[in-house]
Amino acid sequence: MQVVIFCGGLGTRLREETEFRPKPMVNIGPKPILWHIMKLYSRQGFEEFVLPLGYKGEMIRDYFLHYEIWNNDVTLELGRPGSRVIHEPHDELGWKVTLADTGERTAKGGRLKRVEKYVHGDRFMLTYGDGLADIDLKALLAFHEAGGRTVTITGVSPAQQFGELRVEGDVVTAFHEKPPAPRNGDLVSGGFMVCERRIFDYLTEDEECDLEFGVFDRLAREGELAVYRHRGFWACMDTYRDTLRLNRLWDEGEARWKTW
Repeated sequence: MQVVIFCGGLGTRLREETEFRPKPMVNIGPKPILWHIMKLYSRQGFEEFVLPLGYKGEMIRDYFLHYEIWNNDVTLELGRPGSRVIHEPHDELGWKVTLADTGERTAKGGRLKRVEKYVHGDRFMLTYGDGLADIDLKALLAFHEAGGRTVTITGVSPAQQFGELRVEGDVVTAFHEKPPAPRNGDLVSGGFMVCERRIFDYLTEDEECDLEFGVFDRLAREGELAVYRHRGFWACMDTYRDTLRLNRLWDEGEARWKTW
């Protein structure tokens, strides 16, 4: 099953870092947060990725095109391209990564629609390029399959300024993107979604086609948006303060998302 990871946003609340690089390329420890997200999926058997690129997408493209050079010692002889020797093996053998330019200012719904041609099969995983969790992806997938709805989104607590989910049982009845004051006890959108292919019927390639505004609230009204409650660790790199916290957790050996 493929995993689509949004990698195109401007990351305006993390301007200290994103002025120079796209948010998914901001490091936690020695690696970009995007690598951490992909390792999380890979560790649980999901190794085929589709990355909709936008703002400074060429940096993500360059990272994967030169992955072995960026992440290993290398010996080469100038003038002999075939002489390159990579000295250490890495654990990412077998990753299949599709890098797709979806426009610098395209909203997430438009980005997703623009990579439809690269998504195969009737079901796929979907998440944001700035969120981490110790989530059991196989349990999430089983929950989604049992529910039979178009999209299952992971609901997390605490209530922060992210997409707020109003829930009855296991069904989302309303989706509010970044409400001004989430109520105590409400779940928020933590990413880590499973989608049926029919979600593409709700989308257009228009630059203004958003995912949260319009699509998710429509799915909620139709009873087609389920919620999987994740009780464990979850964190989002939304601000510079978040970056410092995640790096501190990594440095202190407390990175609970590190399941590999």
